[in-house]
Amino acid sequence: MQKKLSELKTGEKAIIIQVQGSGALRRRLLDMGLVRGTEIEMVRKSPLGDPLEFLVKGYNLSLRKMECENVYVEVKQ
Repeated sequence: MQKKLSELKTGEKAIIIQVQGSGALRRRLLDMGLVRGTEIEMVRKSPLGDPLEFLVKGYNLSLRKMECENVYVEVKQ
């Protein structure tokens, strides 16, 4: 099932299938390791829901919800 990165639930794992966005934002996401084929796991959400914390390539990454809207993932079963 395909969805946005911001829609993952805590503990869910997914594979990145597409990174969208305008120039600088897209480049920043790619530089942080969010490239197609990478496995990513939702670790936790802050109490107010922004930012979100993910485990990607062995490190914890915090992203704002608006940044997560540009990343599409395929949820692992």
